[in-house]
Amino acid sequence: MKVKKIFKFLPARRFFNFFSRDMAIDLGTANTLVFTKNDGIILNEPSVVAVSAISRQVLAAGKRAKEMLGKTPESIIASRPLRDGVIADFELTEAMLRYFIREANHNRYTLTRPRMIVGVPSGITQVEKRAVEDSARQAGASQVHTIMEPMAAAIGAGLAVHEPCGSMIVDIGGGTTEVAVISLKNVVFCRSIRVGGDEMDRAIVQYVKRKYNLLIGERTAEKVKIQIGSVMLDRPSESMPVKGRDLVTGVPTTITLTSAEVNESLLETIASIVDVVRIALENTPPELSSDIVDNGIVMAGGGALLRGLDKLISKETGLPVHLAEDPLYCVVKGAGKVLEELDFFWEALMH
Repeated sequence: MKVKKIFKFLPARRFFNFFSRDMAIDLGTANTLVFTKNDGIILNEPSVVAVSAISRQVLAAGKRAKEMLGKTPESIIASRPLRDGVIADFELTEAMLRYFIREANHNRYTLTRPRMIVGVPSGITQVEKRAVEDSARQAGASQVHTIMEPMAAAIGAGLAVHEPCGSMIVDIGGGTTEVAVISLKNVVFCRSIRVGGDEMDRAIVQYVKRKYNLLIGERTAEKVKIQIGSVMLDRPSESMPVKGRDLVTGVPTTITLTSAEVNESLLETIASIVDVVRIALENTPPELSSDIVDNGIVMAGGGALLRGLDKLISKETGLPVHLAEDPLYCVVKGAGKVLEELDFFWEALMH
């Protein structure tokens, strides 16, 4: 009876909002995160989906699907439907999104389709942007808004993007690195390159293949990067065993890889990231440049966690570099804040 009385006096719009579960989504190359009003981040899963090769039915997504990568029979396809920050397989992305949205709404009854804000790379084309919006709508969204990932990351990192002062954010994701200078809720200058954590993994794979004639998977390379990866050799050398297939004999083999070797394998990729930061600084208006000198550069994204990268960028630019709090969650937190204060952050969205 009490429930009926509440609904009786709710205006129609508020009645439907009561059941709606609007979402902010960081649809990343490596991980997908979902934020909902009141609940915060409710889902953090690898952007991987496994489907039946015959029926195309989703068998698993997220962590379970990632465990299947490189280990599936012909009847199952396990893949990452996003590459370099954009959709590589529309059908699989839609299936993965639908699966994640269903998981996010677990045990919750909804009468209305949610509105969604989705973070996308700043260098995305109109065709790629439309593919993201269509995927989200097909997965169940009523309205879809997109926001540049560096803008979302800056908001999530707590930068004063609404003030008339320059803030610089370096967002290093799985597929892209994006550097943006932001002032008054708008991007003054932005440069995006399709180099990120995945490119680092591939660089390690190629280095091991070239030096040791050993073929390792990208998942193994990712573990190497996380455990002993470093861009500056200012600490005692570390090493770890790495297993793969010998390309000469064809049999499984184990080698020992050192942090110095990982550093060598990453030099070219890291140089690309440092170059794009320099380009952004060179194109920043003088008044905003002075603000960046005072406030420094903020780094976000999973790639920002690579040891020594903040020190290297600081050394190369001569500016203070700070690692954002919870760099992995900056984009989804920023998109979530925009979702909660849509009127205030309206200018920050892509239109």
